[in-house]
Amino acid sequence: MKDMKISTLNKSIVVVLFLISQIGFSQKKDENIGTEVVNVVKPYSATISDAFKVKETPSLDDDDNSKKEEIKYNIFSFPVASTFTPAKGKAAGVDKPKKEKLFSNYATLGFGNYGRILGELFVTEQLSQTDYVGGMLRHHSSQGGIDEAILDDKFYTTSLDLTYGSQQRNFNWNADLGYQHQVYNWYGIDQNYFNREEAFYVAIDPSHTYHNFNLGGKIGFEDSFFTGASLQYNRFWDNYGSAENRFLVKPSFEFDIMDAAVKTNVIGDYVSGSFERNYFNLNEIKYGFTNFGLNPSISLTQDDWAFDVGVSLFYSADIENSKSKFFIYPKITASYKLVGDLMIFYAGADGNLQQNTYRDFTNENPFLSPTLFIAPTSKPYDVFAGLKGKLAGNVSYNVRGSFAQENDKALFRNNVFPMTTDPALPNDVEPYAFGNSFDVVYDDVKTLSFFGELKADLSKNISAGINGTFRSLSAKDQAEVWNLPSITFGANVDANITEKWYAGLNLFFVGERKDQVIAPDVLNDPAFYAFATKTLDSYFDVNANVGYKYNERLSLFLRGNNLLNQSYERWLNYPAQQIQVVLGANYKFDF
Repeated sequence: MKDMKISTLNKSIVVVLFLISQIGFSQKKDENIGTEVVNVVKPYSATISDAFKVKETPSLDDDDNSKKEEIKYNIFSFPVASTFTPAKGKAAGVDKPKKEKLFSNYATLGFGNYGRILGELFVTEQLSQTDYVGGMLRHHSSQGGIDEAILDDKFYTTSLDLTYGSQQRNFNWNADLGYQHQVYNWYGIDQNYFNREEAFYVAIDPSHTYHNFNLGGKIGFEDSFFTGASLQYNRFWDNYGSAENRFLVKPSFEFDIMDAAVKTNVIGDYVSGSFERNYFNLNEIKYGFTNFGLNPSISLTQDDWAFDVGVSLFYSADIENSKSKFFIYPKITASYKLVGDLMIFYAGADGNLQQNTYRDFTNENPFLSPTLFIAPTSKPYDVFAGLKGKLAGNVSYNVRGSFAQENDKALFRNNVFPMTTDPALPNDVEPYAFGNSFDVVYDDVKTLSFFGELKADLSKNISAGINGTFRSLSAKDQAEVWNLPSITFGANVDANITEKWYAGLNLFFVGERKDQVIAPDVLNDPAFYAFATKTLDSYFDVNANVGYKYNERLSLFLRGNNLLNQSYERWLNYPAQQIQVVLGANYKFDF
């Protein structure tokens, strides 16, 4: 207690001395204040008085205040043991469409008017990680029933294709085997000329049957100058003793020289066949051609330019007539990006030697007579130029103009000359000899054409397209360029209406064509005939389909063809079936 009092007294003395010193400094130096005794009656207790707060930020005029001292930091890292374990993050939910399950197999079956049947069956099986096997069975038939037809107009096509393939690391290959059976009828009788009793037509059997057997395969290589090859053998025959064999091989090579890619395609094409008779007599027709081709080319790119410069060399041997020819064709294309991908200008010159076959002709026109002369078509040049690109991110366009020369171009012309004028049908007259079949004639044809196309993805669920072609055709020897239209037009729209419903619309227009017909002589003498040119009317065809996805496996569909219900003629005297409706279903499955 005594020590506390002494400490308090000492503090008081210090405070008094501090105050005296302050007073002394505040007086003038020449002023004498004298001496005075101060008696401390209690300990000093200091207090803090209220202070006035300056509201403005003071301005600093000292130059040193604006200088910043450079400070260097040195960080010494050392490991710190921690037992903290962060909680695992959880992704936020994102709405996304349900992924559609893919199935390896499907089956389609449909029925419609005119006794129409549609059927498809596709199956595939993965045998291992690299090998697979598959098959496709197709059928399309109709029992006919065209009002204008006085002969049987039914048809059917059935085909079976099998494949076995393997996908290896550096190469892939597959082998194919197939068979097709087709039946058509020569129902296109010219009733204006053959105006006879019903018994006359009952004796005619207009059916024509085609068979095709094919065997082939492909092989492709990665990281090799030998890029691959394809091999195909076709055996084609009919029920009139006609037969054809074709063997086609196409190896390809590619390698780089500096910054250029050099490609070479090799073609070996052999075809031979025979017909039991020609149209006017019983003399047999035989044909055979072997074409060897070589197509080297080099591809170059420089800034916005791209070039593909090459040439096609062909050696063609006519086996039956012991003749051969050598052909040289240009293979040149160039393109320039005028406005990036929005507008690309392209131009070039092309040419080719086309091997014509009985099989290819019947695929285009099934109503041919089995009395044809087969020969290849040479296209010395096809000079073209155009613009393509995008009008927007989802709209693309292509416009093109070209001028081409084709020598020995194959044209389909009606067999206008009848084999008989006798009202009674002779037994030796063929059922295709009443102006109801077509022959193939050859001529040199020049073609000036303009083509335009526009495609658009209007939305995620709607796509559309439109295209048109205008041609100016001229033949050297024939009176007309038979059965080739000057104008063709097409358009289509496909839409996914909802998750379950989808629909499509397809329409096309074919302009006028010309063919030959028989007209009686002005003297009405049945032994003589005059030939006239007939113009086939243009036609407009509208097709539509609508479907409903019952579930991920089963879908139902309804298809309508020739919805304008026109009885137009695709070929002379061959009216088409009018409005056609097919109702069917598609089922997907896995084994």
